[in-house]
Amino acid sequence: MSNKDSTAMAERNDSKGPQSEERRDSPRVPMNFLVRKAGSDASYEPREGDLSLGGCAFKGTALEPGTALEVRFRLPNLTDELKVRGEVLTTPEALQSGATRVRFLDLPVEVELSIARHLDQTALGAPKR
Repeated sequence: MSNKDSTAMAERNDSKGPQSEERRDSPRVPMNFLVRKAGSDASYEPREGDLSLGGCAFKGTALEPGTALEVRFRLPNLTDELKVRGEVLTTPEALQSGATRVRFLDLPVEVELSIARHLDQTALGAPKR
């Protein structure tokens, strides 16, 4: 993916409002997360869910929309764990399914590209390293 492509992808995601979580511009793949409220000294709670380019979704205790979170996860093609910030969204789909939907905030380009590569590899059925 060229820098021009990744910039266009980031701009497309940034131009959408909070209700745009319904869009399916990005595939979703299963992922395990560790989650806690931002700035908390509490332990991270394990959550199962799915990952997309702009955020994630997981089941568990409902969180208030707008809640800032710290989210950790590991991609198979990376040795280091990724740590990102996110904000809880509310969507009609999330309310019906009981899922918590999170939009990633201030995602570094390198992290966004790593997520995009993982999603592409998974969507294409490529072997994971």
